[in-house]
Amino acid sequence: MILYDSSAISKHPDYGIMIPVKPDKGIKVLEFLGGTFPVLDFVAAKALLKIDGHFFSREDLERIHCKKYIAKLYGNELKTELLKNYELIDVQGNFNRYEPEKAIKPLEDMFQTLFTKASGTYLACLLAREASLHKARETTLQNVRETTFSDKNNFNVGFCYYLGGGMHHARYDAPSGFCLINDITAAAFKLLAEKSIQLIWIIDLDAHKGDGTAELVSFARDRGELCIPQTDPLFHKSSDNISNNYFIKEKPCILTLSIHMAKGWPLDNESLALAETGRAPLIPSDVDIGIDSGEEAEYTARLASGIRKLENLSGRNPDFVLVEDGADPYEHDSLPSASLMRLTLEQCVERDIWLYRYLQEHSIPSAWVQGGGYGERAWEPSAHFLRSIQS
Repeated sequence: MILYDSSAISKHPDYGIMIPVKPDKGIKVLEFLGGTFPVLDFVAAKALLKIDGHFFSREDLERIHCKKYIAKLYGNELKTELLKNYELIDVQGNFNRYEPEKAIKPLEDMFQTLFTKASGTYLACLLAREASLHKARETTLQNVRETTFSDKNNFNVGFCYYLGGGMHHARYDAPSGFCLINDITAAAFKLLAEKSIQLIWIIDLDAHKGDGTAELVSFARDRGELCIPQTDPLFHKSSDNISNNYFIKEKPCILTLSIHMAKGWPLDNESLALAETGRAPLIPSDVDIGIDSGEEAEYTARLASGIRKLENLSGRNPDFVLVEDGADPYEHDSLPSASLMRLTLEQCVERDIWLYRYLQEHSIPSAWVQGGGYGERAWEPSAHFLRSIQS
């Protein structure tokens, strides 16, 4: 199924923000698919799941981010943090890609849109989980329920593609890379807190390393909230796998994989020179796969190798997978900082189909978020992927 809601779409020019993000990526995908997929908005999804009122809260952000930072977002420092987030003021103090005189909405109003976007990521997880468990509830949307939670379209395992989300650079106490809050990590932690889930994988296919996610997961391990995966090879050679089972059950676990440009932002020389020890982007994911320019043909094979490493760390299949389905590795993406990776449309689709089939074959439910993608053609990879899994 597809989750799409216009209330979660950031129309940056409305706030005077002049970065090359096209607000109609989701609409373009839906137009391309021509109504062949079941599509839910937030109201329909909440009704389907019998959710009354709010399902995402400030407390969900405080579970992963520093409470002082979240207090800034709910207080008088919100505008300052938004200016940092979108890099709207340069080192000389001048406006950068920011034309407030053209804004039709206050910059501060952007926070509610971003919060709504983050809420959608968790809602997509609930939809995928519900579909996988085949616990369709009786609602007034009976016809939607029958399409959504059936085995049609080869969706034998829960799958939801959210046309939004993907703010994976947001750090523990600061925004980064156009990401004010980290919806992917927030959704993962909320699943662990509220559902019978012990092991989640976060697989990041964006052109840029998922550095904020890696930091948030690492900090949670340091606080003792998540188990620390064992990397000793002997640990994984137990014939009865008792050690691995104990490691999974003692505390919940999130494992992260990021496949990204080997040298592009935030791993470029300038960013690394300014990086703080023990902070993003220096904190590794559990599996990091750097792709150099010219290595695009190896992408899917190296992703498969990375998944095998996650398998070794896990000792079993995860209960759930969150996928950051970045479109910015696409060769027609217009963001300069993504230019060191140039996948063709065929390679983007191959990447996604391989991962989709892997998750289906291993009976792992998954929620996918439409991550980074900039310019007029940013909608193409996800649209062609979704069409391909229908045939």
